[in-house]
This record gives sequence, structure tokens and C-alpha cells, in this order.
Amino acid sequence: MREIDLTVQPGQCVAILGATGAGKSMLMSLIPRFFDPTSGRLLLDGIDARQLNLDDLRRNIGLVFQESFLFSNSARENISLGTDEASEEQIQDAANIAKAHEFIAQLPESYETKVGERGYGLSGGQRQRIALARAILRQPRILILDDALSAVDASTEEEIRAELKNVMSDMTTLIITNRVPTIELCDDVVFIEKGKVKAQGSHTELMKNVDSYKALFLETQSSGLEK
Repeated sequence: MREIDLTVQPGQCVAILGATGAGKSMLMSLIPRFFDPTSGRLLLDGIDARQLNLDDLRRNIGLVFQESFLFSNSARENISLGTDEASEEQIQDAANIAKAHEFIAQLPESYETKVGERGYGLSGGQRQRIALARAILRQPRILILDDALSAVDASTEEEIRAELKNVMSDMTTLIITNRVPTIELCDDVVFIEKGKVKAQGSHTELMKNVDSYKALFLETQSSGLEK
């Protein structure tokens, strides 16, 4: 990535779009400092991220990826990971927002059912919803969703979006997605092309003024790809 000049305001919801390999996930990986920029700076509240305590930084970030990893623990433990003092009510509230409570309640031992690598087999969408509940429970200042609902069916995703809208006002949210309803949930769209910020603005503005954005978007919708 190069020549990135991007400002996201606190409390803003921003959609990140771009072709596969454009650098979307790499850009998001800078925020929790999975790696640092080789030039330039990443500022959080005006402070260079490299000056912040790494544990404190990551405690304030919620991450949900397309491939959601679950540990070989109970559903409850997977949701409450990193928030050991969370109450049962808080855990279930987070699961409700992520639309995970209903299917968890139907598991053989409900929230005590062992899931993950060697536990009860869950679908991709169910795994994503548990991972989302985990991120929400942490009440992060920054929430990053990297194609995090790609395996969730359309009707459930719509319900999750409605719930997220109520909690995102307290956090800065960055969403990698190509889905129109999710884009419309956001205040702004950032279009990444070949490792650069090609354009920034509303979806309507970019569709009207940026040919490569429009071409990518229409191709993605027609092919059914969600990259």
C-alpha cells in the first residue's frame, strides 16, 4: 500500500470497498498493529499508534473476520473471551444483537455446548455470529468487520444490521463489504484501488463519478461475489 491519506472521524461508520487484492484487509490490519507502516503514521486520537501500549490498543478494538476462528470452548466462553467479568445478561445481550442467541439456545447444552475446532459443528454463518457477539460484548471504541457477515443469510443479515445500527453510535466502525444494504448503513465509502485510496464519498457519488468503482460494484453484484 502507498500514498494512503485517510481520515475517519470518531463515531463514524465507513465502508471499505475494492477488488480482491486491492489492500482492504491490509489497511485494516494497521489499526490493531498486526504490522506497522514502513513510512508515514497511523494516528489514533492524534497519537501515533506505535506510541500506544499494544495490549491497551487491542483491548479497544473489536475484530470480526470472514473466517471466524472459534476456540475449543463453550459458546459462552467463546463470546466472553477477553471480558471475563461479563454477566450472563451481557453475554446474551451481545448474542441477541448478533442474532446468535436463538441457535445457541437450541444447542445440546445451550451456552455450555463446546464449539470450535473440536466441538459441536457450526455453520460458517453461526461461527461469524458468535465472533460478532464476542466483538460487541467488548464494547470497543473501534469495530472492524472484514466481510464478517458473508456466510449469513440475507434475512438474518438484515436483522443484524438493524441491531448494529443501535450500537454503532458509541464506536467507530469500519466495514469491508460490497453489499448495498451494508454500504447504506455507513456514513461514508472509501474505495481502495491498487493499494491507494482512489476515492471517498457516498455510494451514490462514487457510482456517479468514479468509473472503476461503478464497474467493480456492478461486476460484484452480477457475479454474486462478496469480496
